[in-house]
Parts: sequence; C-alpha cells; structure tokens
Amino acid sequence: MNEWVIETRALSKRYKGRYAVSGLNLKIAKGDIYGFLGPNGAGKTTTIRMLLGLIKPSSGSVHIFGKELQKERLSILRRVGSLVEYPSYYGHLSAVDNLEAIRRILDVPVGKIAEVLDIVGLAKEARRPVKGFSLGMKQRLGIASALLGSPELLVLDEPTNGLDPSGILEIRELIKDMPRQHGITVLISSHLLSEVELTAGTVGIIRQGELVFQDTIESLHRQAQGQIRLVVSEPEQATVALMQHGFRAELKESAVWLNGGQGDDAVAGAVKRLVEREHSVYRVEERRKSLEELFLQIVGEGLRA
Repeated sequence: MNEWVIETRALSKRYKGRYAVSGLNLKIAKGDIYGFLGPNGAGKTTTIRMLLGLIKPSSGSVHIFGKELQKERLSILRRVGSLVEYPSYYGHLSAVDNLEAIRRILDVPVGKIAEVLDIVGLAKEARRPVKGFSLGMKQRLGIASALLGSPELLVLDEPTNGLDPSGILEIRELIKDMPRQHGITVLISSHLLSEVELTAGTVGIIRQGELVFQDTIESLHRQAQGQIRLVVSEPEQATVALMQHGFRAELKESAVWLNGGQGDDAVAGAVKRLVEREHSVYRVEERRKSLEELFLQIVGEGLRA
C-alpha cells in the first residue's frame, strides 16, 4: 500500500463563480518525483498555494503526511520546503548572508547553510554577492533556502522557467538527486512535458482546473504507442483478410494500419498471413505519436487514466 505524502480530496477553489481548481484528487507517494503538468492558467499555481496553506480552498481537503492541513498547518509546513515563483534576494549580500537571514527565522543550526550550499553546488560561490549570480545559480540558491529546514517534501513551481539549457540541466539533475540521495519527495510543476519527462516518475495533468490524467510516465509512454503501417498490394482485400484473422486493422491512406500495442509477434504474424494470401508487402513502418502530441491531445480533449 502506498504511503501518500500528499493526498487531496475533491480540492476546489472558486473565484467569483469561476472554478480555478475543481474536484482535484492528487496522490503523491513517498520518495516520488511528481510532475504537475498543465498549460499556463490551468490551475497549477493555485493548487500549489492551497497545498502550502497560502490560500484557503473553497471546498475539499488537503492531507500531507497523512494529516489534514487545515487542522495541523504549522506542524505540517515545518516539514515542507518550497520555491514558488521567482526567488528574491538581497543582491548586495552573499549567498551565505542571504541564507543566514532565513536560517534565523527557521532556527536551524549554523552548519546547515554550508550543507545546503554543497547540495545545490554553490559551496565555491558562497561568499560572492548574489547580484553577480546567473539565473540558474539564483534558482539553485532558492532551492538551497527551501532545503534549510531539512524538509521531507519539496514543492517547486516552474523551477526551470526562463533558464538557459545549461541552467535547466543543472536544476534537472539537482531535482533527480533529491529522493535518491536525500530521501525527499518532490512535487514539480511545469508547462513543459519535455522537462517533466526527464525528471518525474509520476505525472498529473491539469486542464482548466480539472485533473485529466494521473499515472506513471511509463503509462503515458504506453498511451503514445503508435500504429504499424503496411504498404501492400490490394490493401482493401488485405485489410479484410487481417480482420478475419483477429487483427485490429483498418484501411487508411491506401495502406493497412495495425493499431498500436499489438507487439512484434502480431506484426510478424500479420505479414506472414498477407504473404500466405499472396499479397505483396512493400513496406512496414511504425508511426509513433510523440509525447508532446499526446500531451496536447490530453490538454485539448481530456483523457482520464
């Protein structure tokens, strides 16, 4: 049985009669990296603000570490680190001095600063004024500040937004290290499937405030399985012959198409059957739907797992 670090039950937020988030049932397992995906304006940031107790839900509930957020907010949030939107710093101060201000508020040991700077790869830049940092370094410093309180859950809202490719790679590798090296569960929101695909184990897709997909990345890949296109002689008769033998085949664009997920053995069997029926097989091609295409389909039409 999964141990849910985050579980929401019919979570909703309404503004002036319009639902920004509606009936959301998130389930995030301990030790997972959960990619929370959706286009801009889909309700990601509103959801994250409710998870962090920054805004109150109109209805529904949030449970974190098995406890209801509304009833045990302070004890729960002591175990949560977050980076929501662009982090702000005192540019004239060093990374150490910026973190010291946060450390005093959290009342954690002084040695924690060096520890978190080492985790995010900024130990050598600890005494540099932050105004000289690149955007990627500032994001890493933001994650360092989120780690100061030794959180069990890390919530990151669009952490690679605006970064160049090297900065994106740095943050991506840092996020992947959180569960395996530090035992931290991560919720990362993004509007980019390509980023989530390379970091997350589980993905939830939100569309117009509603969760329309929630499953593993592997499941998403399976749904993107393509079709096999067979260019053959007499394609109409060939399609009928395959259907008579139990193959899921259709005639399209003067070719025979086998639906995805039938496996290599099925494809070989179909070719063998056509040759036995004296059809010439000129070409066998696989046409895969990209994950981006599937994501756009899910966001556009809705698809429930």
